[in-house]
Formats: sequence, structure tokens, C-alpha cells
Amino acid sequence: MVTSAAGRKGRNVGHSGRSTGKNAGRSVGRRAANSPVMRFLARAGLTARGVIYVIIGWIAVQMAFGHSGQQADRTGALHLLGGNRFGEVTLWLLVIGFAGMTLWRLTEAAYGSAGPDGRKASTRLAALGRAVIYGFIAYGVLKYALGVGAPQSSNQQSVDLTASAMSHPGGRVVVVIAGLVIAGAGLYLAYSAWQKHFLKKLNTGQMRPRTRQVVTWLGRAGGMARGAVFVTAGVFLVIAAVRAQPQQAKGVDSALRALALTPLGPWLLLVVAIGLIMFGAYSCCEARWRRV
Repeated sequence: MVTSAAGRKGRNVGHSGRSTGKNAGRSVGRRAANSPVMRFLARAGLTARGVIYVIIGWIAVQMAFGHSGQQADRTGALHLLGGNRFGEVTLWLLVIGFAGMTLWRLTEAAYGSAGPDGRKASTRLAALGRAVIYGFIAYGVLKYALGVGAPQSSNQQSVDLTASAMSHPGGRVVVVIAGLVIAGAGLYLAYSAWQKHFLKKLNTGQMRPRTRQVVTWLGRAGGMARGAVFVTAGVFLVIAAVRAQPQQAKGVDSALRALALTPLGPWLLLVVAIGLIMFGAYSCCEARWRRV
């Protein structure tokens, strides 16, 4: 009996030690996630996202007037930056920013984010998805900055992925579902922007009244424009699957160009392009006032 009790006590002590070790590890991880360095990386990532959207929007504005040969997507933005010395410096800053965004989203996935819903499973899973996306973006920008190749255009990526998916049994159904999800995400982004849900993530108490009005205006218009691009891309993905024509799938550039073919002509493209610039400006504001 003494031996048995001693054995149980030893096992309990061992279990307690492992639990203490795990808790200590989580505590260290949370402190790292909330450190000034991680906050800096998060804000650098939001700024990098803003810069890319401003450039894409500017290319799209030129496209609306028929004055741009660049693609209005991330690849076109990188080509535009790579054409001068100042742009080359900016490329490396974007590498740091997107790498920081990736690390920040990973910490959100592991430990939760700021806000009342920050530790929900759905929120953390969404953060993991964003981390993967921004990780690929950071890798693509790094390759271009090193001179070992630019990432594929969004148009070509969409066509290639659609063709690959449709080459498998049931692939067309998968593409339709993906298109509906992307279009639905675009509608949600637009609705969320209209309802000003983004303000919940900002330290609006630190803003002056006029500043808050401007940030709100940028966030609403920019978010709705961003949502419109997602909806357009999702609709064309569904069309590509229904018609069994992978070439109908469109990335950001082709989705924007398709807006110019509507009855409103290039004016709709111009409105969305200005909206993307506004979203880029909002993203830079978010880098200043986001709760991280």
C-alpha cells in the first residue's frame, strides 16, 4: 500500500510537472505574441498590404483611361516597383512587412487575437488561413526582390488552378463551390464594410473626431470596392466551371478589366479602382490604430 501510494504520488508529481511545463511554454508564447516586436511586425504587415492595394488601385485607374500596360494585381505592382532604385528599397520593406503579417497571423492562430471573439476556433482558423496566404505572398515578393523570378500573375494562377482542379473527377463541382465561397466572401466583405464592423478592431478612442470620420469613410468605401473584386472573381470562377472553360477564370487584373465591359463602361472600373486606393489608405490607418 505504501509503495502504491508512493507510485501514485510520483505519477501525480510527474503529470503536474508536465502541465507546469506546458503552461510555462504557453505563457512564454503569449508574451512573445504580445511583445513590442510582434506589434511592430503586425503594423508593418498592414502597411505593406496598404501599399500594394494603393499601387494596384493606381494601375487600375490608369487602365480605366487606357493608359496602363501593367497588370492590376500584385505581380503588376511588383513590376512597377522594381523599375527604379527607390522601388527596390520598397520591395525589401514589403518583404519584411508581409513576413511580419505572416508571423502575426500565426500567433493569432496559436493564442487568439485581440477582441471578445479573438479566441474562438473560427477566428483562429481564419487567422491560420490568412497566415498561409500571406506566407505565399511574402515568399513571392522575396523571390522577386532577390531577382530569381516574379510570381505568376493572378490571371494565370486562376486559370492554372482551375484547369488542374477540373482535370479530376468532380473537379467542376469543387470549382463551383470555390467560386461561390469567394463570391460569398466578397459579399460579406462589402456588407461588413458598409456596417462599419472594422471599427471594432480599431482604437477609435485615440482618434480625433475628424480623423475617425475620414478613417470610417476610407474603410467603408475601400472595403466595399475590395468586396466587389472578390464577387467578380467568384462569379467568373463559377462560369468557368459551368462552361468547362478554365480560361474563363479570372484573377484580380481580369476581374477589374471585366468591370469595364459592363454597361457603365470604364466608369465602374474607375470607381472600384479609387475604392482600392482608399482601402490601401485605410490599411495604413489600420496599421496605426489597430488593436494588436
